[in-house]
Amino acid sequence: MGGAVLRVLVVWGASTLTMLVLAGVLPDFRLQSADGDSATRIGVTAALGAGAFGLLSALVWPALVRALLLVPAFVLGLLVFFLNGSVLLIALRLVPDQRGEVAPETAVVVAAVMSAVASATSTALAVRDDGAYRRRLYRLADRRRRRRDDSPGQSKAPGTVFLQLDGVGYDVLADAVRGRPPLMETVAGWYAGGSHRLTPWHTDWSSQTGASQLAILHGSNFDVPAFRWYEKETGEVMVCSRPTTVAELQRRAIARTGNGGLLTVDGASRGNLFSGGAEQLALVLSMSARRGSRNRSRAGYYAYFSDPANATRTAVSYAAEVCREIGQSTRAWLRRDEPRIRRGGLYPFIRAFATVVERDVVVAAVIGDMLAGRTAVYADLVGYDEVAHHSGPRSRDAEKVLARIDRSIALIAKVAEHAPREYRIVLLSDHGQSPGPTFAATYGLTLHDLVRAGCGLPLARRAGVLRGGGRGSTASTGAEARGAARAALHRPEKANGERRGRGRARMERVRRRQSRGDGHGRARNRGRVPAADPVVLASGNLGLVTFPDLPGRVSREEIDARHPALLRTLAEHPGVGFVLVRSAEHGPVVLGAGGAELRLDTGELVGDGSGDGAVNPLARFGPGAEDAVRRTASFPHAGDVMVNSAYDPATGEVYAFEDQIGSHGGLGGSQTRAFLLWPVGLTPPVGDGGRLAGAERLHQVLRAWLHDAYGPEVPISAPRAAPTAPGAADAPARSPGSGAGPDATPAPAAR
Repeated sequence: MGGAVLRVLVVWGASTLTMLVLAGVLPDFRLQSADGDSATRIGVTAALGAGAFGLLSALVWPALVRALLLVPAFVLGLLVFFLNGSVLLIALRLVPDQRGEVAPETAVVVAAVMSAVASATSTALAVRDDGAYRRRLYRLADRRRRRRDDSPGQSKAPGTVFLQLDGVGYDVLADAVRGRPPLMETVAGWYAGGSHRLTPWHTDWSSQTGASQLAILHGSNFDVPAFRWYEKETGEVMVCSRPTTVAELQRRAIARTGNGGLLTVDGASRGNLFSGGAEQLALVLSMSARRGSRNRSRAGYYAYFSDPANATRTAVSYAAEVCREIGQSTRAWLRRDEPRIRRGGLYPFIRAFATVVERDVVVAAVIGDMLAGRTAVYADLVGYDEVAHHSGPRSRDAEKVLARIDRSIALIAKVAEHAPREYRIVLLSDHGQSPGPTFAATYGLTLHDLVRAGCGLPLARRAGVLRGGGRGSTASTGAEARGAARAALHRPEKANGERRGRGRARMERVRRRQSRGDGHGRARNRGRVPAADPVVLASGNLGLVTFPDLPGRVSREEIDARHPALLRTLAEHPGVGFVLVRSAEHGPVVLGAGGAELRLDTGELVGDGSGDGAVNPLARFGPGAEDAVRRTASFPHAGDVMVNSAYDPATGEVYAFEDQIGSHGGLGGSQTRAFLLWPVGLTPPVGDGGRLAGAERLHQVLRAWLHDAYGPEVPISAPRAAPTAPGAADAPARSPGSGAGPDATPAPAAR
C-alpha cells in the first residue's frame, strides 16, 4: 500500500514539474495571476492543476472515449489530442482563483506532453519494481475476469497465442535467429534454448494472406485463386483487402467446412483479415464491413486509445516512422539502389500505420486477452510484409522492422508470465517474399500490355518506355495495409449488390454491343463478333487473364480461335515462367517456352510437335508445384489464363506484375516457404523428414494442438462440406481432414 502511494506521489511530482517547465517555455500558458505570484504559489498552482488533470484523465477519460463509438476508429487517434486538451482546460478551471490559463491550441500540446511524461514515469517505476508490476497485472486480470463472470472451477489448461509474422519467410526467420548476434534476440533465445522448434511449411500456389489465413483460421481456401480475381457471374473483382470480399470469403469457407473456425472456443482475433469464429475481435477486416453495434472489430482501437498516453506514444512513433521512411527512401535514391521502386505519395503514411498504429493496437489487445485468460488468440503483425514489398525482403529497412517486432514479442512473453493461466506462444507466417525487379521495369511493358499485344489490341502510349521507371504495374502496392487503413478510416465501400449491379450492367452492354456487331476493331475484324477487352489482374508475380464476355472457364481451343497468338506470346516471353489454361481435350495444361506442354491430368509432357527435348515448365519451381497448380486449376473462379512469372533458382528472384521489389502471390523462391515456430511440448506437426504443405493442412495441425488441450470442445475435423461456389448444388461430404472440396485435388498431406 505504501509503495502504491509513493508511486502516485512520484507521478504527481513529475507531472507538476512538467507543467512548470511548459509554463516557463510556452508563451500562451501561465500558472500565476496577472499581478504575479511567488515561486511557492506558482508551485502550488502547478500541483493542483496536475492533480486535477490526473484525476479527470483517470475518471472522465474512459467514459468520454466510450461515448465516441460512432467516430471512425483511426480518426479517434487524432481526436484524442483535442479531447485531451479539453480535459486540461477543465482541470485548470478547477484551480482556485483561476490562476491557471492556457490558449486552446497550446492546451493540446501541454496535455500530450503531460500524458506522455506521466505514462513514462509510471512505466519506469513499475519496471523497476517487479512486485508492483506483477500486482498491477493481476489487478487488471482480475478486473477482466470479473467482466467475463469466470467460475472458480473453470479449466485452466494452457492457453495458446498464435502470432503471425506476416510475410516473414522461413529462410529470413532462420537467419534472424541464427545470426551472430541474432537479429531477433527473444525468438533466438527460444530457438537456441530448445524451448521452441522451427519447421518450414509450404503455401498453396496463391501465396498470399487472403488464401493462407482463410485456410489457417477457417480450414478451407478452396476457390481463392489469387489476391485479386474476376467473377463472371457477378461482374465483380474480388480483392483480399476489401472488407466485403473477405466477409464473403469467410462466409463461403464456413459454409464449406461446417464450422465457425479455429477460434470458436473462447477465442480472440486481432489484426486479421478473418475472424476465425472468435467472439473477441479487434481490427478484423471481414467484420469491418458491418455497421453499428454489430461491428465489434473497431473496439480494439477504443480500448487502446482510452488511455491518452497510448495516443501520445503512438502519434510520436507514427511521426518518427514517416520521417524514417522518407529518409530511407531518399538514401536509396541517392545510392541508386537496384532494384528500386518509387516510395512517395501516401506510402510513408501507410507504412507508418502498419508498423506503428496497427502493431501497437494489436499487441495491446493480445496482452489484454492474456490477462483475461482467453483460451486461444490469433494475431497478425503486418509491418515486415509492408516494408519488404517496397524495400526488399533482405533490406536493412525490413531487418529493422523485424527487430522491433521481436521487442513486441518480448513484451507479450513477459506479460504471459503474469497471466492467470499458462500460455504457449506459437509463431508462424502466412507466406514469405521473393525478391526481384518488377516485370514492367525489366521488360518495358506491363502484363496488361503483353496480353493486349497477344490479343492484337492497341497498347497504351506508356508501353515501351517503362524500363527503369518501375511504373505501369497492374495494381497498386501496399494493398493489405491499405485495406486495414481504409477500414480504420471508416471509408465507405460500395455494397456487394451495387457493385454486382454495375457488373451485370456492364456485361449486358457487352452483349448488346456484340449483337449489333459494333465495338472496337470492327474494321479490322469485319464479319466477326467483337470481343470485350480481357480483364488482367496481378497478384504479386501471378497474373490472371479473364474474358468477361465468355461464360465459364474458356477453353484453350476457344482462346486460340479468338486470339491465335496470345498463349504462345505469353508462354514464350522471357519474363514468364509458365501459363495455365484448360483444354477441352486434355484438361488443365501448363504451357512453357519452346512449345513445352504439361498435361496435369495424365502427367504427360509433350514438346512442340515431336515431344523431343521438352522441359517440364514446373520443374524449376520445386517439389509440390504440380500439386499446387493442379489444385488451383480445379477452382471455379480460376482465371481463363493464369500466368506465373519467370523464376531464377540461382538468385531466388521473380518478376512482380505489381510495383514491388519484394513480392508474393505465386510460385517461385522464398514466397512459398513460410515458417512455424512451436513449443516442444506440442505434438510435432510432421514426422522426421516430412513435408508440411498447404494452408489447409496447417489448419489441421493448429486445430489438433487446441484439441489436445481442450478436448472435444475443439473438433479435429469439419463434419460436412458445402457448395464450392455460389449457386452450386450441395456437394458430397469430404473425408475427414482432407482440407479440400469434392471437386478439388486435396492439398498434399504431410508425408
